[in-house]
Amino acid sequence: MNKSEAIQALTALAHDTRLDVFRLLVEAGPEGLAIGNIGEMLDVPAATLNHHMTLMKQAGLVKCMRAGRKLIHSADYDRMDAMLSYLTKNCCQGSACFPGKGSAHD
Repeated sequence: MNKSEAIQALTALAHDTRLDVFRLLVEAGPEGLAIGNIGEMLDVPAATLNHHMTLMKQAGLVKCMRAGRKLIHSADYDRMDAMLSYLTKNCCQGSACFPGKGSAHD
């Protein structure tokens, strides 16, 4: 991932609804969720949700596939890993990070 791709991905996540959707999709796993289920779970109107999904798809964070009449969305884990790798490349000058600083569960 290069800098402009990282900026696009981070920009796509820099909205509370899109961040909620992305985290929900990450939790759902590779099976993903139907767009209607996402809207119901987060209480987001369909038109609004479609706008947010389009931005996340353009950033490469979300994949969409058709299953019959449903559109199933899932997080693109490879893209997510690439973004995290870009952000943490050469972390702590290449040495192990100090344990106990912050929590992955915050």
